[in-house]
Amino acid sequence: MQKYEKLEKIGEGTYGTVFKAKNRDNQEIVALKRVRLDDDDEGVPSSALREICLLKELKHKNIVRLHDVLHSEKKLTLVFEYCDQDLKKYFDACNGEIDPDVVKSFMFQLLRGLAFCHSHNVLHRDLKPQNLLINKNGELKLADFGLARAFGIPVRCYSAEVVTLWYRPPDVLFGAKLYTTSIDMWSAGCIFAEMANAGRPLFPGNDVNDQLRRIFKLLGTPTEETWPGISKLPEFQPFPLYPVTTPLSSIVPSLSSKGRDLLQRLLVCNPSLRLSADEGLMHNYFADLSPAIKA
Repeated sequence: MQKYEKLEKIGEGTYGTVFKAKNRDNQEIVALKRVRLDDDDEGVPSSALREICLLKELKHKNIVRLHDVLHSEKKLTLVFEYCDQDLKKYFDACNGEIDPDVVKSFMFQLLRGLAFCHSHNVLHRDLKPQNLLINKNGELKLADFGLARAFGIPVRCYSAEVVTLWYRPPDVLFGAKLYTTSIDMWSAGCIFAEMANAGRPLFPGNDVNDQLRRIFKLLGTPTEETWPGISKLPEFQPFPLYPVTTPLSSIVPSLSSKGRDLLQRLLVCNPSLRLSADEGLMHNYFADLSPAIKA
């Protein structure tokens, strides 16, 4: 730890405290994430260390680089590249309006980062605006990647910010234990709608039931016909059969028809029918995206 000079605390994450720091050797600014280790645990679970070592190999411009892992008896410190803000703070600063071209750029970068991870069999499982970082060049990077698998998606909340349900798909809300890449694609759809609405979340549920109700009221209640096997999920419960009455155009008025089509293909209750990240990148919503962003 002598190598890093702590400058200031920049946040409380799901897994620990984050500090801005400087590498004393090369003056580079980094983010230090202190991961709490439960007192009753025997140090760091080996599965978590394995997972974190995997993250060091995920080198991509839309994924926050993990430079180093420092391990002592009581704590684990992860050294990440530093980014100026997260998407949540970006929303807060944009006064209720985001340029549609910025939404398109961020969405493309989010899908590109996910496609890279999914091609390496790594799922995020805890995507939300606080886990998407933006640097001063307008590059979006996925953060906290794989930590959900290393440490489990926490259910108890460590700070005022409750571990959010807003980006979780219906299959996970119904207790599905087998996660596939589709879990991240649902979250990406929720984030897409939130970007298009300048930071207003699409499904801000208060609890699991409220969350599911909000989803079904917008998308229609799934049935065994539309989602075979739904009633076999561990925590399945029947809901009223809500019809689809609200067009997406009134939910995300700033999105073009191509953008709404992409959103609709991501927000599909049946996980096996959700668009993949690779398919999303090929969607014609991105046809007129600046070549500089695609590069």
